[in-house]
Amino acid sequence: MQSEPINFDDTAIAFAHRTNGELKNSHFVFTTMSRPWIVKVGTAMTNLALKLNLPVKGIIKKTLFNQFCGGESIKDCSKTINLLGDHNVQTILDYSVEGLKNEDGYNDTKEEALRVIDFATTNDHIPFCVLKLSGLGSTDLMTKAQSKDKLSEVEKTKLYYAEQRVDEIVQKASSKGLMVMIDAEESWFQSFIDGVAYRMMEKYNKVRPVVYNTYQLYRHDMFDRLQRALIQAENDGYYLGAKLVRGAYMEKERDRAEEMEYASPIHMEKKDVDEDYDEALRFCMRHIDKMGVCAGTHNEDSSNLLVQLMQEQKISNKDNRIFFAQLLGMSDNISFKLADLGYNVAKYVPYGPVEKVLPYLFRRAEENTSIAGQSGREYTLVTNELKRRKQSA
Repeated sequence: MQSEPINFDDTAIAFAHRTNGELKNSHFVFTTMSRPWIVKVGTAMTNLALKLNLPVKGIIKKTLFNQFCGGESIKDCSKTINLLGDHNVQTILDYSVEGLKNEDGYNDTKEEALRVIDFATTNDHIPFCVLKLSGLGSTDLMTKAQSKDKLSEVEKTKLYYAEQRVDEIVQKASSKGLMVMIDAEESWFQSFIDGVAYRMMEKYNKVRPVVYNTYQLYRHDMFDRLQRALIQAENDGYYLGAKLVRGAYMEKERDRAEEMEYASPIHMEKKDVDEDYDEALRFCMRHIDKMGVCAGTHNEDSSNLLVQLMQEQKISNKDNRIFFAQLLGMSDNISFKLADLGYNVAKYVPYGPVEKVLPYLFRRAEENTSIAGQSGREYTLVTNELKRRKQSA
């Protein structure tokens, strides 16, 4: 077994699945993302160009879209899924279209999730489905419910339908042997999401972890919430499913807290986030007999920590209670190295029509500029691999 920390600088393994042309595109994308002002101006110009019906879709598809998305439809993603699978990396298909915010739109999102499940049953490389509650029901009503504001009967019915959509998706996934990740969202309706997630776990996690709730450790209360979630799971007789992430809405959370004059739920220092994340990994591994865990992280130190914890507990690399996950187009040095060593690794593979996934792509670009060193790290790895290939040619 691996005893020394894993060296995540192995670009030959990280990019074995990428052609020179694809790497050059990645080089361009991460060069651009390392300059926040270009991202800001480029986002504004792209939005304007689309409003004016200028022919920019092809440029977007060849750059940002090809870097971070698997295709425009489920079927389109087959090539990416199979390519990842050839290198022992599994796929989590993520429909990244922000649909219509009405009952018809929520039903459309549900139907797409059911189509993903049908597709997953024909492909051995898709262990998880993923859903966002904001795509299945009104976040305004979720916020209202979380705030304990009085709901009308119509509003209660709409929230009931939202939960029923989740239930339908989870029931089908469970019956097909798949697992379901429920994404974390903004703090002002996250507790509502948690409630739905735990009710789904109580129903479907009796025999194995099927439903995974997501814990954003950049929130200073999240490690405590994770611990309480396990106590609740034990008391109610089900397995806890936990996906651990650092978090994705930092600026938005802080801005709202300042505007509405309440204490920000976000840690003040990154080191506190890192400490909580790693402590959450240790906690989950201490209780791995009662849960499943997915480490959704682009952090090399945290990835190494989980490997170390598995080794200390003599847990097999392929134990299906433990997964590592990263986004498509990012941290291939972590994903493909871990997969090469036999660990369970999955890539989040967003998909959808180019023009409809732009909000996702712009968020990804902005997050890459705000994550300390992320774009620079990706840029360096791609540069090193291009140099290595040139020297060995």
